[in-house]
Amino acid sequence: MSFTRRSALAASAAAVATLGAAPLSRARAQANSIRIGVLNDMSGPYRDISGPYGVACTKQAVAEFGAQGFNVEVINADHQNKPDVGAGLARQWYDQGVDLILDVPTSSVGLAVAQVAAEKNKAYINTGSATSDLTGSQCKPTTIAWMYDTYMLAKSTGGAMVRTGGDSWFFITADYAFGHALERDTTGFVKAAGGEVKGAVRYPFPATSDFSSFLVQAQSSRAKVIGLANAGADTVNCIKQAAEFGITRRGTKLAALLMFLADVHALGLQTAQGLVLTESFYWDLSDRTRAFTRRVLPHLNGAYPNMASAANYSATLHFLKAVKDMGVAAAKVSGTAIVDRMKAIPCDDDAFGPGSIRVDGRKLCPSYLFEVKSPAESKAPYDYYKLLGTTPAGEAFRPLNEGGCSLVHA
Repeated sequence: MSFTRRSALAASAAAVATLGAAPLSRARAQANSIRIGVLNDMSGPYRDISGPYGVACTKQAVAEFGAQGFNVEVINADHQNKPDVGAGLARQWYDQGVDLILDVPTSSVGLAVAQVAAEKNKAYINTGSATSDLTGSQCKPTTIAWMYDTYMLAKSTGGAMVRTGGDSWFFITADYAFGHALERDTTGFVKAAGGEVKGAVRYPFPATSDFSSFLVQAQSSRAKVIGLANAGADTVNCIKQAAEFGITRRGTKLAALLMFLADVHALGLQTAQGLVLTESFYWDLSDRTRAFTRRVLPHLNGAYPNMASAANYSATLHFLKAVKDMGVAAAKVSGTAIVDRMKAIPCDDDAFGPGSIRVDGRKLCPSYLFEVKSPAESKAPYDYYKLLGTTPAGEAFRPLNEGGCSLVHA
């Protein structure tokens, strides 16, 4: 096989980005090929979190993996944030020879795809959905959750807000699995610290763009903190509208419980400065993260990687290492077997550094608490964060015996 970084990127870029990307005859002929399907939001509120950038980071991993005795093809599609669409795409992809589905933001879609992967005994690495249920009550032997979840976010960002005096909360929550889980997990940390939740409002997702009435309701509660249990464009719009109403000028704090570098960029530092957030990756965190960023930047159309897109790179590399370790034929036979092999071998890459995968499918990595810089503090493009604190990998996520995962045996 002739396989270079340049040829890998060219081949994967040419992959058709729709359902039915390769004829069945071609899929059968590629016994020595691994097919990876990147399933995410290419057109909706989560597009800028991963979308085309997650696809590019996946292809970067394939290119860097290089010639290892088998071919790798990357295809992608848009699940439109609809569980039925995502599950349908996953089922047909697996039937057409896709060996791994990757990414899948929107927790309701992520949970639906996890069910299909288990039914088909195919590998699934979720880097986009935040619900901690993926490694809890709805864990599967074919699923890995890669770099963040609602428990980690609640513990890091929510816990930090409570410790600094934010002991009364009101939630504005996206009305689907992710928002519910984030509100639930943050509420647990608030109450455990002696705080109270004064109320919550749940809005239709993804059909909402005007948050003014919800912000007025939150302000009327007189809570010290408005917890934004949402992500992407919804978080950006909430923060922009809160600034327009002068809510933060009156002393109310905003807790952006899931926020990405792309969101800060969309807001601008003038609006976003001072916000506290958690990510498990930042491009300027270390020599290794900066090296990865330099390599992938030419493929991101001016954007910088964040934890979601970088997780596609990290997860793809580890998956391909496991394929090489056990052999292509064995990897294609059983999703449970390849996921077990991924759990057995150590993780290490430039985006996330060393790590491991627990029996419940939880990939362990540190979480970093950041504060958004002011315009005066930022010295370069995407120089947006200053590090406030680090939670080690072994402490960042829910304890193994507390999730209710059926794969965990006492």
